[in-house]
Amino acid sequence: MADKVCLGMITTAHGIKGEVRVRAFTADPRALCDYGPLTDERGRVLKLKLRGQPKGEMMVAAIEGIADRNAAEAMRNTRLFVDRAALPKPNESEFYHADLIGLRAETPEAVVLGAVVGLQNFGAGDLLEVMPVGKSANRDIVFVSFSSDSVPEVDIPGGRLVVAPGFWLGDADGVKPDDGLEEEERGSTL
Repeated sequence: MADKVCLGMITTAHGIKGEVRVRAFTADPRALCDYGPLTDERGRVLKLKLRGQPKGEMMVAAIEGIADRNAAEAMRNTRLFVDRAALPKPNESEFYHADLIGLRAETPEAVVLGAVVGLQNFGAGDLLEVMPVGKSANRDIVFVSFSSDSVPEVDIPGGRLVVAPGFWLGDADGVKPDDGLEEEERGSTL
């Protein structure tokens, strides 16, 4: 789904008439439907009609063809995608989450710390979720504040970002670029 970007997710049913609560990942939650048809993971087109005013990043929406609470509940955790070509190009200091996921997290000396596996915002700012080198369980995730101080360089074409000293709270046992591993082997450890 490289040509798609997730703009939101249906979180739960709302009421008894088939409406749902939608968490919008757009800067303005009301813009969720402004970029063209929304599709789910299977490629089904979902026609949403947003209702009322947003409460934070949450909106209430009606979905064409969904008329009762049971059908709305079945839509829970459905991610909503739009064609990447329909989105505006981000400014120099802005990034689409989809572009950050999968980047190598490195020190300024190019020691690979891990790979970005997600982004979160619990209210105090954006956090990168980084899976450290050699780890594979969610309990091993390291959160890194995503600001220009903590992540001074983001190189999307190069597939990497730099974590500034003092902002990595995981083990310091990264993979050095001159450790003799082939690129393919290095990628498999992340």
